[in-house]
Amino acid sequence: MSLLKLGFYNQRFHLLRFIPPQSSNVSPSTFWVQNLTNNNTTNHSSLSYTPRINPVIAKALRTEAAATAQPIRMVKAIRVHQLGGPQVLKWEDVELGEPKEGEIRIKNKAIGLNFIDIYFRKGVYKAATMPFTPGMEAVGEVTAVGPGLTGRKVGDIVAYAGNPMGSYAEEQILPADKVVPVPPSVDPITAASIMLKGMTAQFLVRRCFKVESGHTVLVHAAAGGVGSLLCQWANALGATVIGTVSTKEKAAQAKEDGCHHVIIYKEEDFVSRVNEITSGKGVEVVYDSVGKDTFEGSLACLKPRGYMVSFGQSSGTPDPVPLSALAPKSLFLTRPSMMQYTSTRDELLETAGEVFANVASGVLRVRVNHKYPLSEAAQAHADLENRRTTGSVVLIP
Repeated sequence: MSLLKLGFYNQRFHLLRFIPPQSSNVSPSTFWVQNLTNNNTTNHSSLSYTPRINPVIAKALRTEAAATAQPIRMVKAIRVHQLGGPQVLKWEDVELGEPKEGEIRIKNKAIGLNFIDIYFRKGVYKAATMPFTPGMEAVGEVTAVGPGLTGRKVGDIVAYAGNPMGSYAEEQILPADKVVPVPPSVDPITAASIMLKGMTAQFLVRRCFKVESGHTVLVHAAAGGVGSLLCQWANALGATVIGTVSTKEKAAQAKEDGCHHVIIYKEEDFVSRVNEITSGKGVEVVYDSVGKDTFEGSLACLKPRGYMVSFGQSSGTPDPVPLSALAPKSLFLTRPSMMQYTSTRDELLETAGEVFANVASGVLRVRVNHKYPLSEAAQAHADLENRRTTGSVVLIP
């Protein structure tokens, strides 16, 4: 029997005896207190054991638990305590635990900034908790894996895009089945800039509406992160690409990214120009991430049985559209989300794999035109929201 001296209490010497579970019916967490007195008549062979907890033992147990507890890991992250403008993004210390079963911990190397982050910050989309850490795209190095997990190891470079939200942090815990391996041919900053945008472009041109040679497509915000990839990919598939932009500088970039026709919408009406370019026939598909300012015009640009793909609302939520508005040309209208197109592990790996393959082959040229320290996420949000950026924006922890 192993005895542990704990102290004195009311002139009695208290000892704690731990009884191995295999030798009795006592659970591993059960303990018994043996009270010994100076009474020489005590029959030690028939000592009674009474389950009890006294203050001395309780204090000892608390001390032991504190000594064996793992140290708290604190990391820096952006936190949102109230909805609003970029100023609500706060740089704070947050506690980070250890990965559980099916999880990994990664140290982020680069974090993608996307318009969906602004939607959550403003409350257009509702976060599950408050406060919350925004961000839905990152690339990092695996620093710990949960118990029993196979297929991931410390040192792996992995990327994720989509749920769970929370990439605006130096480190984070992620479900292992939500990450994909990053090939050595793609550096972390490039991977972080293209995961969400690239996979969005993939499902838009390959599955939501399958762009083919001979099609004419209209891409709004053609110089933006997703827009530039859509133009390149549609061009590579043999489509005629029409892009809209806000400035001459962005028009030049859109041309480089595969636009055959570029419309500066501040200088000319894009509906009239599309009608002129297509000789009144219209386009097969419109990819519209602008929303309120372009929605009705986008519908007007479609040919009969054309597809209106509304996948964002940087200018605000479009006004409601009655079904009767689609009837004259038998139009299709969809509001897709990448999460529904990568809901299975196979879909995720296939989508990401095609994106990385097109980057490696040169089909997709990634433009990382802006890098900000993660601590300056508020400034990055302000610049993106006010259309002062082109291409992809990356936050560096």
